[in-house]
Amino acid sequence: MSPSPSDPTPAPGTTARIAVVGNPENRRTTLFADAVRAAGRPAPRVLAWRDVLRGRYAFEPGEFVRIDSPGENAEVDRLLRGTDDPTRVEGTALWYRRFTAAVREVTDAALRAGAVPSVAAEEVAVMFDKRRCHARLTAAGVPVPPALTGPVGGWQELRDRLGAAGISRAFVKPAHGSSASGVVALSVAGPGRVKATTSVETAPDGRLYNSLRVRHYGTEREVAALVDALAPDGLHVERWLPKAVLGGRATDLRVVTVAGRATHAVVRTSRHPMTNLHLGGARGDLGVVRAAVRAAGGDFSAVLDAAERAAACFPGTLCVGVDVLPSTGWRRFTVGEVNAFGDLLPRLTGLPGSGAEGLDTYAAQVAAVPAATRPLKHEEHHHDATG
Repeated sequence: MSPSPSDPTPAPGTTARIAVVGNPENRRTTLFADAVRAAGRPAPRVLAWRDVLRGRYAFEPGEFVRIDSPGENAEVDRLLRGTDDPTRVEGTALWYRRFTAAVREVTDAALRAGAVPSVAAEEVAVMFDKRRCHARLTAAGVPVPPALTGPVGGWQELRDRLGAAGISRAFVKPAHGSSASGVVALSVAGPGRVKATTSVETAPDGRLYNSLRVRHYGTEREVAALVDALAPDGLHVERWLPKAVLGGRATDLRVVTVAGRATHAVVRTSRHPMTNLHLGGARGDLGVVRAAVRAAGGDFSAVLDAAERAAACFPGTLCVGVDVLPSTGWRRFTVGEVNAFGDLLPRLTGLPGSGAEGLDTYAAQVAAVPAATRPLKHEEHHHDATG
């Protein structure tokens, strides 16, 4: 495993000030600010996404700049997606172009000012494109579900390609979606026999809306309309791998890594294929999962290793959240997704032996800031010395 995120201890006088690019009212920002103050540091400067997207921001030399999620703010969503309704599913391709351009501008500005961003812009762009992320993980030998390659133009093409690949159950995901927005768990049993499970609500006019209620579509006409509406923003389609089950509920894990090391893990269980907690999923017992893995003749370290191998594909990003999918039987572990902003797990403390014991995900990142700022200073010095 990687070194502890809290090591080495910074020398006196080298503690970097911290700035946060985020939505000031959002609990992501407030929880991180709480962790900064709890560590005895000055409260971070908060730069609101609504101002940053309008070019109103500046960084200071030596600052560590945390770039956080722009989500859950209607004004910011309007600037990124061009819609007044934040529950709309469509528009993710435009959101992706505008957001990744903003991250590039922000990280470039931070580096020019002598500040250290928490993410690499190119890595964020990959993580927010499920097709590119899947390809990067595959190239690195990280186990991932088999997936279709190339664009998918709509329902008929999807149906034909799934049939040619021998895939009868698939997850159909908006390429640039997050928080299960637009995700469809699809079963195709034969002509006219289809079932789609999703949180997407289809309005009478064909528009798609996010809902907190998971629902089922059981006719090919309904499923075709749904997929055809999602396809213009880009789709990532992967085989639906059967997950391990606890108490009759599908189970996976979100593993948070800080500075490349797995520090936190939460078990997510659900009666539905999507285990996201906001869709009715519930936190499970990590001890029970550890016991199930042991009983199957395995070792829980395989879960953490899978997460760390995925995180190693994004070395310029301090913290990522990795979704690890245990197979039925608890013997194999596959990486479903890597999330640039996957650390919102309130009250969850670090794993034993992780170096983050007693720390939540935000405190672990604050502890890692001194070490995170050192490599850039070294590289800049080397660059200056060689001209």
